[in-house]
Amino acid sequence: MAIAIQIPSELDKLKQERLRGFQTWNTRSVLSHVDMETGYALNLCLKDSANGRYLKEALIGRFGPEDERVTPEAHAFDGSYTSLVVEFFGVKFRVESCATAQCPLILLATPLSRPLRSPKLYLESGFLWNRPGVMGREGNALIAVAGERRYAVYMTARHDAGDPNVPTQAPYLATTFDREIAFTVNEPMELSLVRREMAAARERYALERARFAPCQECYEALRCALNWDTTFDAQGERVLSPVSRLWSISHGGYVLFCWDNYFAGFMAALGDKFLAYSNLIAITLSRTEAGFVPNFVHGTGLKSEDRSQPPVGSAMLLETYRIYREKWIVEFLYPLLLKWNEWFADHRSGESGALCWGSDPIEPQYGNRWEYDGVNDRFGAALESGLDNSPMYDGVPFDGETHRLRLYDVGLTGLYILDTRSLLQLAQLLDRKEDIAPLKARLARAEEGLEALWDEEAGFYCNRRTDTGEFSHRLSPTNFYALFSQSVSAARKARIAAHYFNPEEFYGEWMLPSIARNDPAYPEQDYWRGRAWAPLNFLTYLALCGQTGLEDMRRDLAQKSEALLMNEWKAHGHVHENYNSQTGQGCDRENSDKFYHWGALLGVIAMAENGLIPGLGQAL
Repeated sequence: MAIAIQIPSELDKLKQERLRGFQTWNTRSVLSHVDMETGYALNLCLKDSANGRYLKEALIGRFGPEDERVTPEAHAFDGSYTSLVVEFFGVKFRVESCATAQCPLILLATPLSRPLRSPKLYLESGFLWNRPGVMGREGNALIAVAGERRYAVYMTARHDAGDPNVPTQAPYLATTFDREIAFTVNEPMELSLVRREMAAARERYALERARFAPCQECYEALRCALNWDTTFDAQGERVLSPVSRLWSISHGGYVLFCWDNYFAGFMAALGDKFLAYSNLIAITLSRTEAGFVPNFVHGTGLKSEDRSQPPVGSAMLLETYRIYREKWIVEFLYPLLLKWNEWFADHRSGESGALCWGSDPIEPQYGNRWEYDGVNDRFGAALESGLDNSPMYDGVPFDGETHRLRLYDVGLTGLYILDTRSLLQLAQLLDRKEDIAPLKARLARAEEGLEALWDEEAGFYCNRRTDTGEFSHRLSPTNFYALFSQSVSAARKARIAAHYFNPEEFYGEWMLPSIARNDPAYPEQDYWRGRAWAPLNFLTYLALCGQTGLEDMRRDLAQKSEALLMNEWKAHGHVHENYNSQTGQGCDRENSDKFYHWGALLGVIAMAENGLIPGLGQAL
């Protein structure tokens, strides 16, 4: 059942300003540009002449041997300039876009390879999202009408229909792709003028990048990953940044994940207030009737009613507020995030005050597999952690009565401390005096529970079985989340740092491994079983930002994180979901999405360490 809520007028105003002009927000293809006011879309397609293969929809990160390879090069937050390179059956070409006051869209397609027989380039037209309009082709131009809006789309080459056996049911322009081809909307242009306009847009784009020296490449990876993954939810009339388009197309048009999209909101805040707010609000409003933000929500309406995910929302809202200092977004989201914090205390807190991951029983509403698989059992609780197949949870029994793993979790307890501390700052900002005492009480209880997880012999905060009291020494970067507590002594911090710099556990060229290097599961390098993940690095870094005496560890983590991101970004234009912590590669596993926006958190760490994100992790 949907939970009705009034969207703030401030967001509506921002949305009205941004839902204009041509954007790349059609989920199904990065070669599609759609006018957000009417839904009129122009989609570039290609037919290679040697094999007769037709490229109608292009996406970043496909793995198949016959799939297109798309390398993103640029994407401004406002869509004012974009660039990418596509390779398809021996054809390689670049597509750039920009706009002028007179011409709402300029597309420039440039061939970069010269096949024996030149391919055909097509520009297909259509109206997305069942928007009304009529369209056709008149000679060398596409014509369309939507209400009072008129379109004429011109091509710098002559239309040559050539082979009519192409999979389209809409008007199109076609030409032999043996030279630069430009398409312009409502303003016919010579190719020389198109080149000048594109060069000017390219230069303006580069100026924005220069603001982030000496971390320009990190910022470039971040804005490419976020902006090329951003799409439009026509049903909810929302601009969203799902983790990647490849995930979205098979989940009803989009899929949002809890901690992923909170990170997306904060990352977007480094360049675009509207996109930041849109993501923070969208994922928070996906909350269940029980009051928690779910692990996932699909475009179909399906969401994980049995489990949540790492509670990072309040912290990411706090960091976003630190950038823009606008209270309305805090006033809107604070009550919902406070309810989520209360839910974790009521449903995941154990007798000691430490917390356990869990999965509650539910009644299926859709008949989807995720309403059955893992529900109220160990796997569902592991999914709630966000670390789906982590060895930390191998063989840990599940309590079907409390609906929790029989394991006090350092990572969750540390994140709950972060969440509660963040809410305290937001409550003080809003002068919510009535919330201060309950929040302080929950914070004290969680910190007391964390202290019970200190293993003096190991010199580390360790997960601990709730049934046997035994410590688990299957170590992960989540053990460092204990540093979100302000009560960790200097002596303990020194012992914790020793684990970080221990090459048998975490230290190495490529960091941080998601399970210690001496763990039996580490050599698998499969998903959360040994691979390096940006959110683990970022949350560890965030914990270090609030601590003194660990500056060497913080600086080293920033350097290692930047190196890991740049290894694939500079070589392939990839921002991976996860990376091999032995080789630094991302493409060695097909279950590492090549263009998953949270990989850019590695660059955020470097930017913060270079003073480009002032105050990260500090009190307001």
